[in-house]
Amino acid sequence: MIRPGRGAYGYERALVRAGLGPVAGADEAGRGACAGPLVAAAVILDPAKPIPGLDDSKALTAAARERLYDVILNRAVAVAWASVESDECDVLGMHQADLHALRRAVGRLDVAANFVLTDGFPVDGLGVPGLAMWKGDKVAACVSAASIVAKVTRDRMMVAHAETYPQYGFHIHKGYNTAVHMAALDEHGPCAIHRWRFDNVVQSAQRHGVEPPMSARVASP
Repeated sequence: MIRPGRGAYGYERALVRAGLGPVAGADEAGRGACAGPLVAAAVILDPAKPIPGLDDSKALTAAARERLYDVILNRAVAVAWASVESDECDVLGMHQADLHALRRAVGRLDVAANFVLTDGFPVDGLGVPGLAMWKGDKVAACVSAASIVAKVTRDRMMVAHAETYPQYGFHIHKGYNTAVHMAALDEHGPCAIHRWRFDNVVQSAQRHGVEPPMSARVASP
């Protein structure tokens, strides 16, 4: 039973009391972007070493995420992440890519989890029990931490991609469907890290006479 007023660590503490620790939180970043990888992270926190300020990564400023990212790496029991590149996203579809990334991240933890909390939807194939939580990245500290690690990791990857593809402004919008990104996509057509699962990418390619890569041609419906 979760006791009222126990805060964001209440779920982890209750599960540990029930003999289900260590408890990992898992979350992803980049599912809605039309370019770049999908990144998932898994984090096991020590409730005895609380981290002030944890929240859904989308509710935090970039500076706050970077600061908390360093604190999480220093205080967490275990942290791991995994990415699914854009071509693999095309083959799998976004939901399956999400599941694959979350499983990989949990499986890479240096300390094996005995229970996993996920944000929003259940993840099968983890090898241990789990619980999907509505707004888990706001109500469970370990899921909040995972959302921050996933977001910061992916943002850094997109900044690196911006050096290879400067015309798209990936360092600004991180591959999401902003007006700046859509204008660049209209002008230049898709590049190698765009996801052909997205209609706007396909339409841009057609206007520019760009053929889909093999990963998009063999993609499942």
